[in-house]
Amino acid sequence: MLKWGRPEIAYQYVAYNENSDVVKGKLDVTTEEQATELLEYAGYQVISLRQRVQSPLLDKLRSGLSQVKPSEMILFYHQMALLIETGMNIVTALEILQEQASNRTLKKVLSKVISDVRGGSQLSVALSKHPGVFSPIHCQSLKVGESTGSLETMLRQISEHLEREVEASKGVKNAMIYPVIAFVVTIVVVIIMVSFVLPAFSKLYASMGAKLPMLTEIVINAGAVLNSYGVYLLLIIVFAGILVWAYIKTPGGRYNWDRLSLTMPLVGKVNHLNQLAQLSRNVSLLFHAGLPLTEIMPLVTQSAGNTVMSEALNEVREEMIGGEGLSRPMSRNKLFLPMLVQMVKVGEETGNLDNTLLSVAKAYEVEAEDKLRTLIGLIQPAMILIIGAVVGLLALSLVSAMYSIYSQVL
Repeated sequence: MLKWGRPEIAYQYVAYNENSDVVKGKLDVTTEEQATELLEYAGYQVISLRQRVQSPLLDKLRSGLSQVKPSEMILFYHQMALLIETGMNIVTALEILQEQASNRTLKKVLSKVISDVRGGSQLSVALSKHPGVFSPIHCQSLKVGESTGSLETMLRQISEHLEREVEASKGVKNAMIYPVIAFVVTIVVVIIMVSFVLPAFSKLYASMGAKLPMLTEIVINAGAVLNSYGVYLLLIIVFAGILVWAYIKTPGGRYNWDRLSLTMPLVGKVNHLNQLAQLSRNVSLLFHAGLPLTEIMPLVTQSAGNTVMSEALNEVREEMIGGEGLSRPMSRNKLFLPMLVQMVKVGEETGNLDNTLLSVAKAYEVEAEDKLRTLIGLIQPAMILIIGAVVGLLALSLVSAMYSIYSQVL
């Protein structure tokens, strides 16, 4: 039985990092074993770990009010790289970026980061205390950059990595702007016709006592029903929307929604390609930084925004730990397309996995952009036809009635 609006589970932790500094944070996982495993992979020694029940609506409102935009993070990483390249020390660079930051949350977080760095913490450790702003993948990459003396290079790579992710996300959103606007315009036109135009003509026709064409009678009767019961219909639609939203917030509902987002016609293919491109870039970034696959896979699994993808990656990780490598477990799951599997196999054999996956990411991003342009090209004429059909039907019903009355008078 479904429990609508069921709270989501997370785990709050207090732990020592590798520098013996105390760190606190939250992990959005469903079991204590998953939380412990992720913390161990991050090199943390757990002090306390407790379950936290969170309200989806409350967390959504909080995140909406305090969320740092991806564009702000891109600018932060890019400017941080530039300042360090000029020879500026990390604390001074952070202070400059804090003064320039317009987002209150980012400014507050940077204040804490500056305090930690002044106290002797590494930049990666100080940033990792704020997983809601700084991704664990990025913090782990910066940690490697610090140990190899290439921090500014890693900062620039993270900036470019984020930029590509944002561009892919914007593409899908921009594709849906026109259909949404067209749909709203259509609804507004129908409401105006039903609320004002049709009642006026209906009274006129009734006063003349003329026999109306069937099409006009159907439209007028439909308008009368909407006028009488429109509020109830709207309430039903809103209630149904709330039920769907609540269902999506449950673990099963979220899984089914994520699966639908990858398989639905037209848009699903674009989402699928973008998910694989993001996965390829994340693995490429971490592998290039020098992390082994055993540490990379938990990070990319946690960062995957799609639960179906997360489940598939978790299965691949378990089989990989069993000694099967990365490409062989991927080949058993249709979610991982043949080109990705083949390039991973080549990368494993040549030891050049970062470059091969970067090539895969670029190829999938280009393919997603092409399919997105095709999708937009299909949506625009389709919406024009729908709007034209609705408005044309209403206009035809009114005009045919006028001609009918005119012929009966004559």
